Amino acid sequence: MTDDTTPAASGSGTPWHFWVVGILSLLWNGFGAYLFVMGNTQGDAFYRAAGASEAMIAYTHSMPGWMLAPWIAGVWGALLGSIAFLVRSRWAVWLFAVSLVGAAVSAFYQYVIDSILEVEGSNPAMPLIITAVAAFLWWYAGRMAARGVLR
Repeated sequence: MTDDTTPAASGSGTPWHFWVVGILSLLWNGFGAYLFVMGNTQGDAFYRAAGASEAMIAYTHSMPGWMLAPWIAGVWGALLGSIAFLVRSRWAVWLFAVSLVGAAVSAFYQYVIDSILEVEGSNPAMPLIITAVAAFLWWYAGRMAARGVLR
């Protein structure tokens, strides 16, 4: 006997919410990749055009070079994870895990090492929101892998 939440019970093999989460994750993570590329290619001009305060721009410049590694892991792990998820690859779980680690390290830095809470014009909740979304996507991909939706 199968319960009605398994792909086999639904008849299609892939639950409807899989596609909703997959498309939303691609949009969310695609926007993060866009911000990464634009911030690293156009720099301060992009940040100013996006409405960042001078204090926030200075905060970004004050980050040590090693913080680029978790930022890269978070952004590109998430985008590749979204793509892998939509093509139903089990790699999505690992890629979302890499993204979660990157987001968690970035959030740790921003809250503990160099407090973003004191930066005028910042959104201090954003690192937590990003980490929460990364954690959800990793968990959800794991559930879909366990159900056999990801191969």
